Amino acid sequence: MTQRGELERAVMQALWAADGSLTARDVAEHLADRDLAMTTVLTVLGRLESKGLVVRSRAGRAHTYAPAADRAEHTAELMRQALDSGGDRRDALVRFVDAVSDDDLAALRRALDER
Repeated sequence: MTQRGELERAVMQALWAADGSLTARDVAEHLADRDLAMTTVLTVLGRLESKGLVVRSRAGRAHTYAPAADRAEHTAELMRQALDSGGDRRDALVRFVDAVSDDDLAALRRALDER
């Protein structure tokens, strides 16, 4: 059985990989290996929309769906939420820096230098 969070991630991956907005049918085609019912895809898209992760637009008789933010912004928001939910921000940041790879640490240093 697929977990809800994992299916939401898969739908977001399909939306981020697309060149533009997708219909629910397009999303289902991207996830064809999962053999999902259209109602399941629509339910997941509705949940993602209610969470503010997906924007729905009318396209004729159908709706199209697009990510509310790109993948990098979404990841940054998750990181901000994790920091906000913890106690000692400095300790969390120090532990994060201790755990990242040398390549990630170099990218973080470059990003800080560019600020």
